[in-house]
Amino acid sequence: MCGIVGYTGPKQAYPIILKGLKRLEYRGYDSSGVALLHNNKLNVYKKKGKVAELEESLVGANLNANIGIGHTRWATHGEPNDRNAHPHSSASGRLAMIHNGIIENYAQLKAELVKKGYQFTSDTDTEVLLNFIEDIQKNNGDGTLEEAVRIALKRVTGAYCILLIDEQDPETIIAARKGSPLVIGIGKGEHFLASDASPIIEYTKEVVYVNDYELAIVRPNELILKNLGNEKITPYITKLDMELAAIEKGGYDHFMLKEIYEQPSTIQDCLRGRLNASAGTITMSGIDDHIDQIINANRIMIVACGTSWHAGLVAEYIIEELCRIPVEVEYASEFRYRNPIVNKGDIIIAISQSGETADTLVALEKAKENGAFIFGVVNAVGSSIARIAHAGAYTHAGHEIGVASTKAFTGQLAVLMMAALKIALKKGTINNERFQELLNELADVPEKVAAILKNADAIKAIALKYKDAKDFLFLGRGYNFPIALEGALKLKEISYIHAEGYPAAEMKHGPIALVDDQLPVVFIATKDSYHEKIVSNMQEIKARKGKIIAVITEGDTISPTMSDDVIAIPTADELIAPIISVIPLQLLSYYTGIAKGVDVDKPRNLAKSVTVE
Repeated sequence: MCGIVGYTGPKQAYPIILKGLKRLEYRGYDSSGVALLHNNKLNVYKKKGKVAELEESLVGANLNANIGIGHTRWATHGEPNDRNAHPHSSASGRLAMIHNGIIENYAQLKAELVKKGYQFTSDTDTEVLLNFIEDIQKNNGDGTLEEAVRIALKRVTGAYCILLIDEQDPETIIAARKGSPLVIGIGKGEHFLASDASPIIEYTKEVVYVNDYELAIVRPNELILKNLGNEKITPYITKLDMELAAIEKGGYDHFMLKEIYEQPSTIQDCLRGRLNASAGTITMSGIDDHIDQIINANRIMIVACGTSWHAGLVAEYIIEELCRIPVEVEYASEFRYRNPIVNKGDIIIAISQSGETADTLVALEKAKENGAFIFGVVNAVGSSIARIAHAGAYTHAGHEIGVASTKAFTGQLAVLMMAALKIALKKGTINNERFQELLNELADVPEKVAAILKNADAIKAIALKYKDAKDFLFLGRGYNFPIALEGALKLKEISYIHAEGYPAAEMKHGPIALVDDQLPVVFIATKDSYHEKIVSNMQEIKARKGKIIAVITEGDTISPTMSDDVIAIPTADELIAPIISVIPLQLLSYYTGIAKGVDVDKPRNLAKSVTVE
């Protein structure tokens, strides 16, 4: 959940680390800090709050150093304050460390250290691990820091990505990971370390993605990778295809707004090279290479969290309709613990924007052990889920920095729709005419999304009208039911207004008790096979004086008569409609959050990539 940055080389480390922390702040912004090593002296600076507050506090400080590490925190152990901020110093002051993850057996380790006389200045598991490493080094004869880290990590239970520097080794950063991401950028006589590639692309396009249970010894002119058994591993160098412009705002007020407006192009990028409507083909090597196994699967299980779980719910409707294969959608956090029945031949589709979601990764490892075939749908190239999967498809949405997912979600829907169409055609559960019809519809999505974005001012006006509401209800049916869930989630994340999503027919089984003349109810009421039913649900809300905001299909003359406010979107087949109907809900949440003064790119208590349980 936290952002980590490191540098060793001929340049001044602090400006590189500070800029990197600002780019990683979407991963955590409770506190931040840096440790800089110069003339065999460690200087550690840290501050509660955002990176800008750290920067301001360091005006006039001695920041001269050619090696350093930095951290921006999403609090797990210990409340956000100066003393719990990273980096942490060891008891002797010789070592400094930053950490992303959770050490689950920290209490046992801490008890051992307390018996030896160690005292702790923070409430964090990180300080415990650091002193455990130092204690091993002190009591291991002439053992190196590298060896002490290796021994310590064999005792550790939990997830970690750690970076350490040592006063007595002024060029070296020791790094290791398990369950939390780490990428190392390779420059000319310098190396960069970070949680993801965004702090690195300004300096180099050559990177190494560190795998679980690997340890890196990083110096300006040397990168050594080893496993925890002390065996050397040849680093695999990858070329980044990310551009610097992708991680800058490009004239928009917020990353979230930029990413909403990028969707016509990101969806097109997702379709490009795969969907050829004029030729009537879909090309997806991850499906093509394993098609027999997929079409003969007894069932498909979709594993995801948050917004990605909503994409999985849409996929459940689509795959069962088109492919006639039973689909189950699981929260990864529940799947990993409830001893699910997974058999050889089952297909597991893992959906994750970052490809690093901790719960999803553990769930996949468990399913893979039981012989399931893993298909990953991820956005981040080189991510852990992409590596653990047998096959998969990237969404090509580009780097998503806003904490609330927007363009990654529509990319996931596009990939899943193409996969379903491809499987259905091969399985013979869809005829050529229907296949071509849906192909054409999918090809038209970028243009239809662009048309909705041109009407953003009307959506902004609705947001301003309802910004002071205490609660919202989002209702949809069929393919649009998961979009109701997603709309409610976005509003909660970005405006802090309590919101619930429900199947429209279910609102009579409880939620209708909430309806009064103060409650805004958002209906996703596009023209589909459920339209008459959802109109009836709208009448039930109207009879109880609820305020109806309706997302409708252009040309619908019935829904507006029952609605207080209407957002019209282009016509689309009901299987394709979710990719389009979610766009106005993204804008509604964005403008509501702005009206309420929320930092929509960094909403409180949230982080972009959940790499801890």
